[in-house]
Amino acid sequence: MTIARKKELFMLLIGDIALFAVSLWLALFIRYQEIPNEELFNLHMAPFSILFAFSVAVFYIAGLYGKHTLLFKRNLPSIIFNAQVANAFIALIIFYIIPYFNIAPKRNLLIYLVISSVLVYYWRVAVFPRLGFRKRENAILIGSGDEMRELKEEVNNNPRYNIYFKLAIDLNETKSADFSNEILGAVRRENIRSIIIDLKHEQIEPILPKLYNLIFSHIRFIDKYKVYEDIFDRVPVSLLNYSWFLENASSSSRFGYDVLKRIMDTIISVILGIVSLALYPLVYIIIKLDDGGSIFYVQKRVGMNNKVIKLIKFRTMSSDGKEKVTRVGNFLRRSHIDELPQLWNIFKGDISVVGPRPEIPELVKRYEDEIPYYNVRHLIKPGLSGWAQIHQKTPPKFGIARNKTKVKLSYDLYYIKNRSLLLDIKIAVQTLKALLSGSGV
Repeated sequence: MTIARKKELFMLLIGDIALFAVSLWLALFIRYQEIPNEELFNLHMAPFSILFAFSVAVFYIAGLYGKHTLLFKRNLPSIIFNAQVANAFIALIIFYIIPYFNIAPKRNLLIYLVISSVLVYYWRVAVFPRLGFRKRENAILIGSGDEMRELKEEVNNNPRYNIYFKLAIDLNETKSADFSNEILGAVRRENIRSIIIDLKHEQIEPILPKLYNLIFSHIRFIDKYKVYEDIFDRVPVSLLNYSWFLENASSSSRFGYDVLKRIMDTIISVILGIVSLALYPLVYIIIKLDDGGSIFYVQKRVGMNNKVIKLIKFRTMSSDGKEKVTRVGNFLRRSHIDELPQLWNIFKGDISVVGPRPEIPELVKRYEDEIPYYNVRHLIKPGLSGWAQIHQKTPPKFGIARNKTKVKLSYDLYYIKNRSLLLDIKIAVQTLKALLSGSGV
């Protein structure tokens, strides 16, 4: 599935760039009501090529090169529209603030943006899904529990995946003798090409000899957990055991990555810290006018290796001990301005820009008793934003939320297993996107 996704990414990228160029040609044709000659097209192609490059970057930030889900497909028009609005602002900067290109593209730019939006939408909704390289193959899913049902629902309800589960077998509800015959029958009857299977389940062992013979029929066997992780970007909870942590969650240092990440943290905290100083007088004034209390609030959190750290934030709760969010505090939270002082914590090395969000000690103690392996998330330095923050739709907010915290842990463990500088950059970009769009992190 990784190979298929790379092909999809390449085809989407090439298609988008080609449509950008076609849109420019059509815009010139409509604007001047004649076929644009080579000189006119090349004159516009130079500045618009820069816009094409920025458009690809904006599309990436908007998630247009990410995994496709039903929610994404349903929201595709608004996503493309918002991306094109961002491209329009970038174009204004390129064409009017930077006095380099000797053209006047006001009307041309407007026509181009309208045409490119229509063509890109049509390309992604009507054309791309019909390309032959994404033809769906029939498959069998063998596993158990909620994760198996999640996987089946996501794949079968989403035509953008290249497989379709013709048969799903729950190992907890079927006897070995029954489902071995069921599998063999389905392979012959449904032209099965792939079997997604939980090879770690105890009931699989007795039928492995029969499954082995299927490889001579060119049937591919794929680990269910790898597919789950690939689709949902989190570690399946049922997989977790001591051997998994010994293999994937070692606390040993990755020297090169750790050094580069610390350099990135320092640079970002210094730059953003200096820029954000301009907001401090304003925040001071509005907090003092609101209730007259202190501007800062220090809260204990659990950091790397279970060390208690002190995070500094702008105060958002009332100073009279009633545990109530103030009017100004509500604004500071929604805008995330309250977290700006934590840039000092990043500079000090208490936290990183990217990592699992640190939790308060009282909740950590409770979760360590109720959620297996919860303390593993403290093997690495926590962060201002993290993999769970940009993926979990309904994260735990206040008080005890055991089930939501288990899901959050599965995202944190995915990050611990796969952490890299490129993944950190991706998280930072997605965080910026969420903040600018107002969807929050």
